[in-house]
Amino acid sequence: MSPADDPEDGPPAPEPEVLLTRAEASAELARHGIRMKPQTLARAWSTGAPPGPPCRHVRGRPLYPKALLQAWAEAQITELASSARERDLQKRKRPRDPD
Repeated sequence: MSPADDPEDGPPAPEPEVLLTRAEASAELARHGIRMKPQTLARAWSTGAPPGPPCRHVRGRPLYPKALLQAWAEAQITELASSARERDLQKRKRPRDPD
């Protein structure tokens, strides 16, 4: 039995979180169809308007967790609608997140 197979070592360590710089986050969002320049991400963080994706700061440097960035991007995209009225009706039908 190899040391890697030793059950006394416990479960394997979780994968480290992938953190992206603002430039990398901007490119990742573009792959999801959302164009936000790094400067726009900075403004969204500092002002809160429009609300931007969540980020962490490591030694004062903003870093965006890739998984959370992808989830945020998906949440920004609405269902296909043929009019503003139809989109508004879709919004009303969508369940809200409990606070």
